[in-house]
Amino acid sequence: MPIEAIIFDMDGVLVDSEVYWAKSRVEFASDRGKAWTDEFQRLAMGRSTVGWAGVMKEQLGLDETIDDIIAEMKARVIAHYEERMPTRPGALESVSRMQRHFRVGLASGSPTGIIKAVLSITGLDQIFEVMIYGDDVPRGKPAPDIYLEALKALDVSPEASLGIEDSVNGLRSLKAAGMVAVAAPSPAFPLPDDALALADAHITSMEDFTVELVRRIERKSRS
Repeated sequence: MPIEAIIFDMDGVLVDSEVYWAKSRVEFASDRGKAWTDEFQRLAMGRSTVGWAGVMKEQLGLDETIDDIIAEMKARVIAHYEERMPTRPGALESVSRMQRHFRVGLASGSPTGIIKAVLSITGLDQIFEVMIYGDDVPRGKPAPDIYLEALKALDVSPEASLGIEDSVNGLRSLKAAGMVAVAAPSPAFPLPDDALALADAHITSMEDFTVELVRRIERKSRS
C-alpha cells in the first residue's frame, strides 16, 4: 500500500536530545549520591512523561513524588536546551522534504512544554499538520496510543503510514499500531539487534531519510 503519511518522533530523531536527557538524569542521580546507568536510560527512553519518571523513581529507589521528579527533570533539560538546541544533522531538512510528498505529523512522548519549546525554536510547528503529545494520551510508548491518535487526526490507516523512531519503546509502539517503522537511532545510543529486527529499514543519519527510501520500502512491501 502506498505511504500517505510520515509521523516523526522528536527526542533522538529530530533533536539529539537523548544526550541531554541522559546527562540530566546522571546529574539528578549524582546529586542524590546515586548512579544512573545506560541500562536505566534505555528503560526510560521513548516512554511518556509519567512513564520515564516512574522508571527513575523505581531504579533509583527514590522517595520523591513523580511530579517532583518531572518538574526537576524538565528544568534541567530546558537549561541544556537554552545553551544549545541539538538538532540532528539533516533532521529539519528531512521534515521539509517529506512534507512536499506526504502528510507529516509528530508523535512525541516528551513533556508538552518541552515539545512546544523545541517546535517553536526550530519552526517545525509551522510544518507539522498534526502534533500529538505524550501528556495527551493515557498510555505512553511502547503502547500504540500516541500513534493511533496521530493516525486518527490525519485520517490515515496504519498500513499507509510510516513512523521514524530511535528507541526500542518507540519501535514497539509503531509496530503495535500496525505501521511501517524506520529505525534511526542517535549515534550515542545504538539499538540492539532485536530492536532493529522490528524495523522495516535502519538508517544511521537523518540525512539518509529520503523519499527514495520510503519508495523502496513501499516496493519491498509489495514484493
